[in-house]
Amino acid sequence: MKKLVLRYRTFLLLFIFLIGTSIFYPDIGRSSVNNIWSNVKEMLGVIPPVFVLLGLLDVWVDRQTMMKYTGSGSGLKGVLIAFVLGSAAAGPLYAAFPVAAMMLKKGSSIYNVFIFIGAWSTTKIPMLTFEASGLGVQFMVVRLGLSILGILLIAAGIDRILSVEEKNKIYQMNQENSKIAVKN
Repeated sequence: MKKLVLRYRTFLLLFIFLIGTSIFYPDIGRSSVNNIWSNVKEMLGVIPPVFVLLGLLDVWVDRQTMMKYTGSGSGLKGVLIAFVLGSAAAGPLYAAFPVAAMMLKKGSSIYNVFIFIGAWSTTKIPMLTFEASGLGVQFMVVRLGLSILGILLIAAGIDRILSVEEKNKIYQMNQENSKIAVKN
Protein backbone atom coordinates (compact mmCIF):
# COMPACT_ATOMS: atom_id res chain seq x y z
CA MET A 1 0.00 0.00 0.00
CA LYS A 2 2.83 2.38 0.89
CA LYS A 3 4.47 1.73 -2.49
CA LEU A 4 1.20 2.52 -4.26
CA VAL A 5 0.76 5.77 -2.33
CA LEU A 6 4.35 6.81 -3.10
CA ARG A 7 3.89 6.03 -6.77
CA TYR A 8 0.73 8.13 -7.04
CA ARG A 9 1.57 10.81 -4.47
CA THR A 10 1.37 13.68 -6.96
CA PHE A 11 -2.06 12.55 -8.13
CA LEU A 12 -3.24 12.10 -4.54
CA LEU A 13 -1.97 15.53 -3.49
CA LEU A 14 -3.69 17.17 -6.45
CA PHE A 15 -6.89 15.23 -5.72
CA ILE A 16 -6.85 16.42 -2.09
CA PHE A 17 -6.17 19.97 -3.30
CA LEU A 18 -9.13 19.67 -5.73
CA ILE A 19 -11.43 18.52 -2.91
CA GLY A 20 -10.26 21.42 -0.72
CA THR A 21 -10.74 23.89 -3.56
CA SER A 22 -14.22 22.50 -4.25
CA ILE A 23 -15.21 22.90 -0.60
CA PHE A 24 -13.95 26.47 -0.17
CA TYR A 25 -14.44 27.73 -3.74
CA PRO A 26 -17.24 25.67 -5.36
CA ASP A 27 -17.22 27.58 -8.67
CA ILE A 28 -13.49 27.06 -9.16
CA GLY A 29 -13.82 23.41 -8.09
CA ARG A 30 -16.64 22.83 -10.59
CA SER A 31 -14.64 24.51 -13.34
CA SER A 32 -11.59 22.37 -12.46
CA VAL A 33 -13.62 19.16 -12.58
CA ASN A 34 -15.07 20.18 -15.96
CA ASN A 35 -11.56 20.85 -17.30
CA ILE A 36 -10.30 17.53 -15.96
CA TRP A 37 -13.22 15.68 -17.52
CA SER A 38 -12.65 17.42 -20.86
CA ASN A 39 -8.96 16.44 -20.81
CA VAL A 40 -9.78 12.84 -19.87
CA LYS A 41 -12.23 12.57 -22.78
CA GLU A 42 -9.62 13.99 -25.16
CA MET A 43 -6.99 11.54 -23.91
CA LEU A 44 -9.38 8.61 -24.24
CA GLY A 45 -9.90 9.60 -27.86
CA VAL A 46 -6.17 9.86 -28.62
CA ILE A 47 -4.35 7.27 -26.52
CA PRO A 48 -6.10 4.04 -27.63
CA PRO A 49 -5.41 4.58 -31.36
CA VAL A 50 -1.79 5.48 -30.54
CA PHE A 51 -1.34 2.25 -28.61
CA VAL A 52 -2.96 0.23 -31.42
CA LEU A 53 -0.50 1.80 -33.86
CA LEU A 54 2.36 1.10 -31.45
CA GLY A 55 1.33 -2.54 -31.23
CA LEU A 56 1.27 -2.78 -35.01
CA LEU A 57 4.64 -1.04 -35.26
CA ASP A 58 6.08 -3.41 -32.68
CA VAL A 59 4.85 -6.48 -34.57
CA TRP A 60 5.25 -5.39 -38.18
CA VAL A 61 8.57 -3.52 -38.10
CA ASP A 62 11.52 -5.56 -36.92
CA ARG A 63 14.43 -4.01 -35.06
CA GLN A 64 16.90 -4.43 -37.95
CA THR A 65 14.65 -2.53 -40.35
CA MET A 66 14.12 0.32 -37.90
CA MET A 67 17.86 0.51 -37.20
CA LYS A 68 18.61 0.52 -40.91
CA TYR A 69 16.26 3.40 -41.69
CA THR A 70 16.41 5.52 -38.50
CA GLY A 71 19.39 4.16 -36.57
CA SER A 72 22.71 5.87 -35.96
CA GLY A 73 24.04 5.12 -39.44
CA SER A 74 20.91 6.14 -41.36
CA GLY A 75 22.12 9.65 -42.22
CA LEU A 76 19.85 12.00 -44.16
CA LYS A 77 17.42 9.17 -44.90
CA GLY A 78 16.78 8.70 -41.16
CA VAL A 79 16.32 12.43 -40.63
CA LEU A 80 13.78 12.63 -43.47
CA ILE A 81 11.87 9.60 -42.19
CA ALA A 82 11.76 11.08 -38.67
CA PHE A 83 10.53 14.41 -40.08
CA VAL A 84 7.84 12.79 -42.21
CA LEU A 85 6.64 10.58 -39.35
CA GLY A 86 6.44 13.55 -37.00
CA SER A 87 4.89 15.94 -39.51
CA ALA A 88 2.25 13.48 -40.72
CA ALA A 89 1.20 12.52 -37.20
CA ALA A 90 -2.02 13.70 -35.66
CA GLY A 91 -2.78 14.37 -32.06
CA PRO A 92 -1.29 16.22 -29.12
CA LEU A 93 2.38 16.10 -28.22
CA TYR A 94 1.88 13.67 -25.33
CA ALA A 95 0.93 11.03 -27.90
CA ALA A 96 4.40 11.36 -29.47
CA PHE A 97 6.27 10.08 -26.44
CA PRO A 98 5.07 6.45 -26.58
CA VAL A 99 5.96 6.44 -30.29
CA ALA A 100 9.39 7.88 -29.48
CA ALA A 101 9.87 5.18 -26.83
CA MET A 102 9.01 2.53 -29.42
CA MET A 103 11.49 4.07 -31.84
CA LEU A 104 14.21 3.88 -29.17
CA LYS A 105 13.23 0.29 -28.39
CA LYS A 106 13.59 -0.60 -32.05
CA GLY A 107 17.03 1.00 -32.34
CA SER A 108 16.41 4.49 -33.71
CA SER A 109 19.12 6.99 -32.95
CA ILE A 110 18.48 9.53 -30.21
CA TYR A 111 19.12 12.25 -32.79
CA ASN A 112 16.31 10.96 -35.04
CA VAL A 113 13.98 10.51 -32.06
CA PHE A 114 14.47 14.16 -31.12
CA ILE A 115 13.84 15.15 -34.73
CA PHE A 116 10.63 13.11 -34.67
CA ILE A 117 9.44 14.80 -31.45
CA GLY A 118 10.38 18.24 -32.80
CA ALA A 119 8.57 17.62 -36.07
CA TRP A 120 5.50 16.33 -34.22
CA SER A 121 5.38 19.47 -32.10
CA THR A 122 6.00 22.12 -34.78
CA THR A 123 5.68 20.93 -38.38
CA LYS A 124 2.35 19.14 -38.58
CA ILE A 125 0.85 19.22 -42.05
CA PRO A 126 -2.65 20.33 -40.89
CA MET A 127 -1.07 23.21 -38.98
CA LEU A 128 0.86 24.27 -42.09
CA THR A 129 -2.28 24.37 -44.22
CA PHE A 130 -4.05 26.41 -41.53
CA GLU A 131 -1.14 28.86 -41.35
CA ALA A 132 -1.01 29.20 -45.13
CA SER A 133 -4.71 29.97 -45.39
CA GLY A 134 -4.94 32.18 -42.31
CA LEU A 135 -1.58 33.93 -42.14
CA GLY A 136 -0.26 33.59 -45.67
CA VAL A 137 2.10 31.27 -47.49
CA GLN A 138 5.11 33.52 -46.86
CA PHE A 139 4.59 33.35 -43.08
CA MET A 140 4.11 29.57 -43.23
CA VAL A 141 7.29 29.04 -45.26
CA VAL A 142 9.40 31.28 -43.00
CA ARG A 143 8.06 29.68 -39.83
CA LEU A 144 8.50 26.17 -41.25
CA GLY A 145 12.07 26.91 -42.33
CA LEU A 146 12.98 28.34 -38.93
CA SER A 147 11.28 25.43 -37.17
CA ILE A 148 13.20 22.88 -39.23
CA LEU A 149 16.46 24.69 -38.56
CA GLY A 150 15.65 24.87 -34.85
CA ILE A 151 14.74 21.19 -34.69
CA LEU A 152 17.98 20.18 -36.42
CA LEU A 153 20.09 22.42 -34.18
CA ILE A 154 18.41 21.27 -30.95
CA ALA A 155 18.58 17.59 -31.90
CA ALA A 156 22.24 17.92 -32.92
CA GLY A 157 23.06 19.87 -29.76
CA ILE A 158 21.45 17.32 -27.47
CA ASP A 159 23.03 14.45 -29.39
CA ARG A 160 26.43 16.09 -29.03
CA ILE A 161 26.01 16.98 -25.35
CA LEU A 162 25.00 13.46 -24.34
CA SER A 163 27.92 11.13 -23.75
CA VAL A 164 27.90 7.57 -25.05
CA GLU A 165 27.25 6.37 -21.49
CA GLU A 166 24.25 8.68 -21.15
CA LYS A 167 22.83 7.53 -24.47
CA ASN A 168 23.28 3.90 -23.45
CA LYS A 169 21.54 4.68 -20.16
CA ILE A 170 18.60 6.19 -22.06
CA TYR A 171 18.32 3.07 -24.21
CA GLN A 172 18.62 0.85 -21.13
CA MET A 173 15.98 2.79 -19.18
CA ASN A 174 13.66 2.62 -22.19
CA GLN A 175 14.09 -1.16 -22.39
CA GLU A 176 13.43 -1.53 -18.64
CA ASN A 177 10.33 0.67 -18.81
CA SER A 178 8.94 -1.28 -21.77
CA LYS A 179 9.40 -4.51 -19.82
CA ILE A 180 7.59 -3.00 -16.82
CA ALA A 181 4.74 -1.82 -19.06
CA VAL A 182 4.34 -5.33 -20.48
CA LYS A 183 4.20 -6.85 -16.98
CA ASN A 184 1.52 -4.39 -15.84
